[in-house]
Amino acid sequence: MEEKLRAFGRLLQIMDDLRAQCPWDKKQTFESLRTLTIEEVYELADAITKKENQEIKKELGDILLHIVFYAKIGSETNEFDISDVINSLCDKLVYRHPHIYGDVKVNNDVDVADNWEKLKLDEGESGEKTVLGGVPDNLPALIKAYRIQDKARGVGFDWDVKEQIWEKVNEEIGELKHEIDQMDQDKTEKEFGDLFFSLINASRLYGVNPENALEQTNQKFINRFNYLESQTIRQGRSLRDMNLDEMNVIWEEAKKLDK
Repeated sequence: MEEKLRAFGRLLQIMDDLRAQCPWDKKQTFESLRTLTIEEVYELADAITKKENQEIKKELGDILLHIVFYAKIGSETNEFDISDVINSLCDKLVYRHPHIYGDVKVNNDVDVADNWEKLKLDEGESGEKTVLGGVPDNLPALIKAYRIQDKARGVGFDWDVKEQIWEKVNEEIGELKHEIDQMDQDKTEKEFGDLFFSLINASRLYGVNPENALEQTNQKFINRFNYLESQTIRQGRSLRDMNLDEMNVIWEEAKKLDK
Protein backbone atom coordinates (compact mmCIF):
# COMPACT_ATOMS: atom_id res chain seq x y z
CA MET A 1 0.00 0.00 0.00
CA GLU A 2 2.80 2.46 0.86
CA GLU A 3 4.43 1.85 -2.51
CA LYS A 4 1.16 2.63 -4.28
CA LEU A 5 0.66 5.80 -2.25
CA ARG A 6 4.21 6.94 -3.08
CA ALA A 7 3.57 6.33 -6.79
CA PHE A 8 0.34 8.31 -6.65
CA GLY A 9 2.02 11.12 -4.72
CA ARG A 10 4.76 11.24 -7.34
CA LEU A 11 2.14 11.63 -10.07
CA LEU A 12 0.44 14.47 -8.21
CA GLN A 13 3.78 16.27 -7.77
CA ILE A 14 4.60 15.89 -11.46
CA MET A 15 1.17 17.27 -12.34
CA ASP A 16 1.80 20.29 -10.10
CA ASP A 17 5.17 20.84 -11.81
CA LEU A 18 3.75 20.57 -15.32
CA ARG A 19 0.84 22.88 -14.60
CA ALA A 20 3.19 25.48 -13.17
CA GLN A 21 6.06 25.25 -15.66
CA CYS A 22 5.01 23.68 -18.97
CA PRO A 23 3.57 26.15 -21.53
CA TRP A 24 1.26 23.53 -23.04
CA ASP A 25 -0.03 22.16 -19.73
CA LYS A 26 -0.64 25.68 -18.41
CA LYS A 27 -3.06 26.41 -21.26
CA GLN A 28 -5.27 23.34 -20.88
CA THR A 29 -8.90 23.59 -19.74
CA PHE A 30 -11.72 21.11 -19.15
CA GLU A 31 -12.91 21.84 -22.68
CA SER A 32 -9.52 21.43 -24.38
CA LEU A 33 -8.90 18.11 -22.64
CA ARG A 34 -12.33 16.68 -23.40
CA THR A 35 -11.67 15.35 -26.91
CA LEU A 36 -8.23 14.09 -25.89
CA THR A 37 -9.82 12.13 -23.04
CA ILE A 38 -12.33 10.55 -25.40
CA GLU A 39 -9.46 9.53 -27.67
CA GLU A 40 -7.59 7.96 -24.75
CA VAL A 41 -10.65 5.92 -23.75
CA TYR A 42 -10.93 4.57 -27.30
CA GLU A 43 -7.23 3.68 -27.30
CA LEU A 44 -7.77 1.75 -24.07
CA ALA A 45 -10.75 0.00 -25.65
CA ASP A 46 -8.59 -0.97 -28.64
CA ALA A 47 -5.91 -2.43 -26.37
CA ILE A 48 -8.51 -4.43 -24.44
CA THR A 49 -10.06 -5.76 -27.65
CA LYS A 50 -6.62 -6.83 -28.90
CA LYS A 51 -5.75 -8.34 -25.47
CA GLU A 52 -2.48 -6.36 -25.36
CA ASN A 53 -1.85 -6.19 -21.63
CA GLN A 54 1.19 -3.92 -21.80
CA GLU A 55 -0.77 -1.45 -23.93
CA ILE A 56 -3.66 -1.65 -21.47
CA LYS A 57 -1.23 -0.63 -18.71
CA LYS A 58 0.00 2.35 -20.75
CA GLU A 59 -3.48 3.49 -21.73
CA LEU A 60 -4.70 3.25 -18.13
CA GLY A 61 -1.82 5.54 -17.22
CA ASP A 62 -2.90 8.04 -19.86
CA ILE A 63 -6.46 8.05 -18.52
CA LEU A 64 -5.21 8.41 -14.95
CA LEU A 65 -3.19 11.42 -16.11
CA HIS A 66 -6.35 13.02 -17.44
CA ILE A 67 -8.21 12.41 -14.17
CA VAL A 68 -5.41 14.03 -12.20
CA PHE A 69 -5.27 16.87 -14.74
CA TYR A 70 -9.00 17.63 -14.40
CA ALA A 71 -8.71 17.53 -10.62
CA LYS A 72 -5.76 19.92 -10.72
CA ILE A 73 -7.71 22.40 -12.84
CA GLY A 74 -10.66 22.08 -10.46
CA SER A 75 -8.43 22.81 -7.48
CA GLU A 76 -7.24 26.07 -9.03
CA THR A 77 -10.74 27.53 -8.77
CA ASN A 78 -11.41 25.86 -5.41
CA GLU A 79 -14.22 23.80 -6.99
CA PHE A 80 -12.74 20.40 -6.09
CA ASP A 81 -9.41 18.61 -5.87
CA ILE A 82 -8.23 15.04 -6.22
CA SER A 83 -9.21 14.24 -2.61
CA ASP A 84 -12.76 15.35 -3.32
CA VAL A 85 -12.85 13.20 -6.45
CA ILE A 86 -11.62 10.10 -4.61
CA ASN A 87 -13.78 10.59 -1.52
CA SER A 88 -16.86 11.16 -3.65
CA LEU A 89 -16.15 7.92 -5.46
CA CYS A 90 -15.58 6.01 -2.21
CA ASP A 91 -18.84 7.33 -0.76
CA LYS A 92 -20.70 6.26 -3.92
CA LEU A 93 -19.19 2.76 -3.88
CA VAL A 94 -20.08 2.22 -0.23
CA TYR A 95 -23.63 3.49 -0.78
CA ARG A 96 -24.19 1.34 -3.85
CA HIS A 97 -22.86 -1.84 -2.23
CA PRO A 98 -25.22 -2.26 0.72
CA HIS A 99 -24.71 -6.03 0.43
CA ILE A 100 -21.09 -5.39 1.45
CA TYR A 101 -21.37 -2.36 3.74
CA GLY A 102 -24.95 -2.85 4.94
CA ASP A 103 -27.44 -5.58 5.65
CA VAL A 104 -28.92 -6.09 2.17
CA LYS A 105 -28.92 -9.68 0.93
CA VAL A 106 -28.24 -10.60 -2.70
CA ASN A 107 -28.23 -13.94 -4.48
CA ASN A 108 -26.16 -13.14 -7.55
CA ASP A 109 -24.66 -10.47 -9.79
CA VAL A 110 -28.08 -9.73 -11.34
CA ASP A 111 -29.39 -8.70 -7.91
CA VAL A 112 -26.34 -6.46 -7.47
CA ALA A 113 -26.91 -4.77 -10.84
CA ASP A 114 -30.62 -4.25 -10.10
CA ASN A 115 -29.85 -2.72 -6.70
CA TRP A 116 -27.22 -0.48 -8.31
CA GLU A 117 -29.77 0.98 -10.75
CA LYS A 118 -32.39 1.45 -8.02
CA LEU A 119 -29.90 3.29 -5.84
CA LYS A 120 -28.83 5.51 -8.75
CA LEU A 121 -32.47 6.42 -9.31
CA ASP A 122 -32.89 7.24 -5.63
CA GLU A 123 -29.85 9.50 -5.80
CA GLY A 124 -31.40 11.48 -8.67
CA GLU A 125 -28.16 11.81 -10.63
CA SER A 126 -27.83 14.83 -12.91
CA GLY A 127 -30.71 16.40 -11.00
CA GLU A 128 -33.25 14.06 -12.57
CA LYS A 129 -34.94 11.14 -10.84
CA THR A 130 -35.73 9.42 -14.12
CA VAL A 131 -34.83 5.92 -15.23
CA LEU A 132 -33.03 7.09 -18.37
CA GLY A 133 -31.71 10.35 -16.94
CA GLY A 134 -28.27 8.88 -16.29
CA VAL A 135 -27.61 7.82 -19.90
CA PRO A 136 -25.12 10.33 -21.36
CA ASP A 137 -26.36 12.17 -24.44
CA ASN A 138 -22.99 11.85 -26.17
CA LEU A 139 -22.65 8.07 -25.97
CA PRO A 140 -22.17 6.35 -29.35
CA ALA A 141 -25.59 5.27 -30.59
CA LEU A 142 -24.98 1.51 -30.31
CA ILE A 143 -23.77 1.69 -26.71
CA LYS A 144 -26.49 4.20 -25.87
CA ALA A 145 -29.21 1.86 -27.14
CA TYR A 146 -27.81 -0.98 -25.03
CA ARG A 147 -27.70 1.18 -21.89
CA ILE A 148 -31.24 2.50 -22.49
CA GLN A 149 -32.58 -1.04 -22.78
CA ASP A 150 -30.61 -2.25 -19.76
CA LYS A 151 -31.91 0.58 -17.60
CA ALA A 152 -35.49 -0.07 -18.72
CA ARG A 153 -34.97 -3.72 -17.77
CA GLY A 154 -33.95 -2.60 -14.29
CA VAL A 155 -37.49 -1.38 -13.58
CA GLY A 156 -39.18 -4.39 -15.19
CA PHE A 157 -39.80 -2.99 -18.68
CA ASP A 158 -38.59 -6.03 -20.61
CA TRP A 159 -39.74 -9.12 -22.47
CA ASP A 160 -41.25 -11.86 -20.32
CA VAL A 161 -39.47 -14.51 -22.39
CA LYS A 162 -36.36 -13.62 -24.35
CA GLU A 163 -37.44 -15.67 -27.38
CA GLN A 164 -40.25 -13.14 -27.91
CA ILE A 165 -37.70 -10.67 -29.25
CA TRP A 166 -37.46 -12.54 -32.56
CA GLU A 167 -41.05 -11.75 -33.39
CA LYS A 168 -40.15 -8.07 -32.95
CA VAL A 169 -37.01 -8.43 -35.07
CA ASN A 170 -38.98 -10.06 -37.89
CA GLU A 171 -41.64 -7.37 -37.61
CA GLU A 172 -39.00 -4.66 -38.00
CA ILE A 173 -37.46 -6.43 -41.01
CA GLY A 174 -40.88 -6.52 -42.66
CA GLU A 175 -41.48 -2.83 -42.02
CA LEU A 176 -38.04 -1.98 -43.36
CA LYS A 177 -38.59 -3.96 -46.56
CA HIS A 178 -41.92 -2.19 -47.03
CA GLU A 179 -40.36 1.29 -46.84
CA ILE A 180 -37.53 0.23 -49.16
CA ASP A 181 -40.15 -0.92 -51.68
CA GLN A 182 -41.92 2.43 -51.25
CA MET A 183 -38.60 4.20 -51.90
CA ASP A 184 -39.19 6.51 -48.94
CA GLN A 185 -35.68 7.41 -47.80
CA ASP A 186 -36.64 9.09 -44.52
CA LYS A 187 -38.89 6.25 -43.40
CA THR A 188 -36.30 3.70 -44.54
CA GLU A 189 -33.72 5.33 -42.30
CA LYS A 190 -36.10 5.25 -39.34
CA GLU A 191 -36.92 1.58 -39.96
CA PHE A 192 -33.22 0.72 -40.12
CA GLY A 193 -32.92 2.39 -36.71
CA ASP A 194 -35.82 0.34 -35.35
CA LEU A 195 -34.25 -2.87 -36.68
CA PHE A 196 -30.85 -2.05 -35.16
CA PHE A 197 -32.52 -1.25 -31.84
CA SER A 198 -34.36 -4.57 -31.80
CA LEU A 199 -31.18 -6.51 -32.69
CA ILE A 200 -29.29 -4.77 -29.89
CA ASN A 201 -32.15 -5.73 -27.59
CA ALA A 202 -31.81 -9.34 -28.75
CA SER A 203 -28.08 -9.36 -28.04
CA ARG A 204 -28.71 -8.02 -24.53
CA LEU A 205 -31.33 -10.68 -23.84
CA TYR A 206 -28.90 -13.39 -24.90
CA GLY A 207 -26.04 -12.02 -22.81
CA VAL A 208 -23.99 -10.66 -25.71
CA ASN A 209 -22.48 -7.17 -25.65
CA PRO A 210 -23.33 -5.79 -29.11
CA GLU A 211 -20.39 -3.36 -29.16
CA ASN A 212 -17.92 -6.18 -28.51
CA ALA A 213 -19.66 -8.48 -30.99
CA LEU A 214 -19.63 -5.88 -33.77
CA GLU A 215 -16.00 -4.96 -33.11
CA GLN A 216 -14.99 -8.62 -33.39
CA THR A 217 -16.68 -8.71 -36.78
CA ASN A 218 -14.98 -5.44 -37.78
CA GLN A 219 -11.58 -6.91 -36.94
CA LYS A 220 -12.40 -10.16 -38.74
CA PHE A 221 -13.35 -8.25 -41.88
CA ILE A 222 -10.21 -6.09 -41.66
CA ASN A 223 -7.98 -9.17 -41.33
CA ARG A 224 -9.63 -10.93 -44.26
CA PHE A 225 -9.66 -7.84 -46.48
CA ASN A 226 -6.01 -7.13 -45.68
CA TYR A 227 -5.22 -10.71 -46.74
CA LEU A 228 -7.17 -10.21 -49.96
CA GLU A 229 -5.30 -6.99 -50.68
CA SER A 230 -1.86 -8.41 -49.85
CA GLN A 231 -2.39 -11.50 -52.01
CA THR A 232 -3.57 -9.32 -54.87
CA ILE A 233 -0.47 -7.12 -54.62
CA ARG A 234 1.72 -10.25 -54.48
CA GLN A 235 0.19 -11.30 -57.79
CA GLY A 236 1.07 -7.91 -59.25
CA ARG A 237 -2.58 -6.98 -59.62
CA SER A 238 -4.96 -4.32 -58.31
CA LEU A 239 -8.30 -4.89 -56.62
CA ARG A 240 -9.83 -2.36 -58.98
CA ASP A 241 -8.92 -4.60 -61.93
CA MET A 242 -10.44 -7.76 -60.44
CA ASN A 243 -14.03 -8.90 -60.63
CA LEU A 244 -15.98 -10.08 -57.60
CA ASP A 245 -15.59 -13.78 -58.42
CA GLU A 246 -11.79 -13.42 -58.48
CA MET A 247 -11.85 -11.58 -55.19
CA ASN A 248 -14.07 -14.23 -53.61
CA VAL A 249 -11.52 -16.97 -54.37
CA ILE A 250 -8.93 -15.19 -52.22
CA TRP A 251 -11.59 -14.20 -49.68
CA GLU A 252 -12.44 -17.87 -49.12
CA GLU A 253 -8.73 -18.56 -48.53
CA ALA A 254 -8.72 -15.82 -45.90
CA LYS A 255 -11.78 -17.33 -44.19
CA LYS A 256 -10.05 -20.72 -43.94
CA LEU A 257 -6.93 -19.13 -42.43
CA ASP A 258 -9.09 -17.18 -39.98
CA LYS A 259 -10.70 -20.27 -38.44
